[in-house]
Amino acid sequence: MDFSLFWHSTQVRAVRASVLVLALSLWLGGCGAYSFSGATIPSDIETIAIPIVDDRSTSPFSSLSNDLTDLLVQRFVNQTRLSLSTDNAGADARLDVVVRRYTNEPTTVGGDERATANRVTITVDVEYLDQVNDEVFLSRSFSGSSDYSPVEDGLEGNEAAAQRALTDLADNIFAQATSNW
Repeated sequence: MDFSLFWHSTQVRAVRASVLVLALSLWLGGCGAYSFSGATIPSDIETIAIPIVDDRSTSPFSSLSNDLTDLLVQRFVNQTRLSLSTDNAGADARLDVVVRRYTNEPTTVGGDERATANRVTITVDVEYLDQVNDEVFLSRSFSGSSDYSPVEDGLEGNEAAAQRALTDLADNIFAQATSNW
């Protein structure tokens, strides 16, 4: 029996498999910034600090800053490979958010001159910093809004609209911050 033909085909298969594994690992590795959630984070960024959001608005809700902070932490920690750091200066990245404006304005007025629909709008300034390379990933303002019926929903509707606006903000901030690479 001629084993040279068998040996040759086994070697060819092994080389092909090695090339395939190498090509696949290079393709998946890319620039080291891919995530299965769709978020991309540079490979040298492993930790993120998200200080409590600074609320400088006239919002009637005292938990606004904590609620937005929690929503941002959920997205950056649960949807990326980043670990949360309590060391603002020592983290690889830092996300600073300031609530600049909270408005609750009528969008529709009924026949009796009463608002039948109100819109809550929350505007924030965001600065997302790469502290490893001393550069700014993102620096811009975002707004989130949601409508409610003051007649039917009252104060609870106002609060629910504010929560929906915060969720909208957190989603938009996360999407912008993790799509810039």
